[in-house]
Amino acid sequence: MSNETFHTLLPKFIEDLGQKGRSPSTILAYKADLEQLVDYATRHSKSEPEQMEPTDIEAFRDYLLTQNYTPKTVSRKLNAIKTFYRWLIDEKFITRDPSKDVGHPKIESSVPKFLSQLEYRALRDVVRSDPRIAAIIELILQTGMRISEVANLKRYNIEEDRLTIEAHATQPGRKVELNEAARNAINEYLEVRPKAESEFLFVSKNGKPLAVRNIRAAIDRYMEKAGMPQYSVNDIRTTFIVENLKRGVDLVTVSQAAGHKRLSTTERYLELADIKEPGKEQKLEEL
Repeated sequence: MSNETFHTLLPKFIEDLGQKGRSPSTILAYKADLEQLVDYATRHSKSEPEQMEPTDIEAFRDYLLTQNYTPKTVSRKLNAIKTFYRWLIDEKFITRDPSKDVGHPKIESSVPKFLSQLEYRALRDVVRSDPRIAAIIELILQTGMRISEVANLKRYNIEEDRLTIEAHATQPGRKVELNEAARNAINEYLEVRPKAESEFLFVSKNGKPLAVRNIRAAIDRYMEKAGMPQYSVNDIRTTFIVENLKRGVDLVTVSQAAGHKRLSTTERYLELADIKEPGKEQKLEEL
């Protein structure tokens, strides 16, 4: 066992993360989370990891919750602490792990939200003067695309009656029916789209691909304008799933269109849609 302090051990841990090939963003997150612990411990006259007791770690966890950190964020920070202490044990800097049995805060699973017909029609009305965002909203509403998939959509992915969603990150590629409402919205946008050589469908005024954060921010503004600030772009995708289940579209068709890897994921939306038995229709509904 050594008598090294937090201030000498933390840099060694961070250096070890780098040697193990952890990503820069992961290393920065660990550093920031553990610096909070070090600051808290120092203010409570505990400069060495060995001086910490399980009650100290629990008190730090509870302190974070009082500082308006969400339970999910606090849980992530606690994972960083546990990883740090396991490393201290492995490297023989300490002989006991006070974080081992400290429990995570309870994370309440949030119920997904979806727009009613009246609400998504109101959203259409306020976005009508912006063909680009109108097309994005219509695409998500009619196909269930994820926001990242919309941002990654290329012009050559669009066909007359379907579109191809390319594999992206951990999501496999798939083809989705393109109904009249979505097709019309795309065509209206293409009439005013900047004359850019970019292969991406949705571009900025400068012709650069539209980033996910820009899409999200724009839709948030229109939600606010429509008097529905409680909704986000993800809720439009949920609306696609719920509305199709309500209208009797079968689980497999909805699941494939939404890009769910497991049918059980789609089944969870049955309760949200207030449906006891899934329908049998194999064609997506136009919303």
